Amino acid sequence: MNKKIVNKNGLNMKVMWVFCASLVLLVVSNAVSAAGDATSGQQKSTVCVGCHGVNGEGVEANTKIAGLSVGKFSAAMQAYKSGERNHAMMQMFAKKLNDQDIQDLAAYYATK
Repeated sequence: MNKKIVNKNGLNMKVMWVFCASLVLLVVSNAVSAAGDATSGQQKSTVCVGCHGVNGEGVEANTKIAGLSVGKFSAAMQAYKSGERNHAMMQMFAKKLNDQDIQDLAAYYATK
């Protein structure tokens, strides 16, 4: 005999477990896809080199970005992108970047 286990609300427990497992996988996969790829970030960093140096070390008065945490780098770029931080050149570059570009660049510079 195949008896289904049902909770007090009448829901099949097997269905609930599958639903919960699927939800967890969805959340984890979104978190993983949101993480940056340092290799892609290195390829995208060519535009940064002129002002921030080959390794993000900063050139003259331009900010050192090498070694910034992913969170600090991402927050700064989002602030330039939204106009919250005022710097015409950085705003112009940041507005061209999508969220994945920013995460990739952040991952790259965090490794420097």
